[in-house]
Amino acid sequence: QVEIVESGGGSAQVGGSLTLSCVLSSDTHRTACMVGWFRQRVEEEREGVATIYTDVSRIFYADSVKDRFTISQANSQSTVFLQMNDLKSEDAAIYYCAAEPICESWSELDPKRFKNWGRGTKVTGSS
Repeated sequence: QVEIVESGGGSAQVGGSLTLSCVLSSDTHRTACMVGWFRQRVEEEREGVATIYTDVSRIFYADSVKDRFTISQANSQSTVFLQMNDLKSEDAAIYYCAAEPICESWSELDPKRFKNWGRGTKVTGSS
């Protein structure tokens, strides 16, 4: 059964940090070639944040989060993390984790590439 569950969202101050977790079911992580984090702000399209190949051969970041966010996975590959540092107001969004079983090297940050999705976890800003 394909299942993806995100957690770790919450409220964070500008300049603060949060770590999001994405837990994949056994079927999902067994077949996943890459796992990505995406986000969607209100009335905006979903955008790619970071993607990791499950063999850790390649990692991709959106320019807006480079040097601030880090994607990583547990050794078991069943959990993928997104460490978010130096948060900005524009980072507030619903964050989604997604897995893609097909290993083709193109548009690794394009949400349309990814087949299996979680329901998201919300990150909000606080003053």
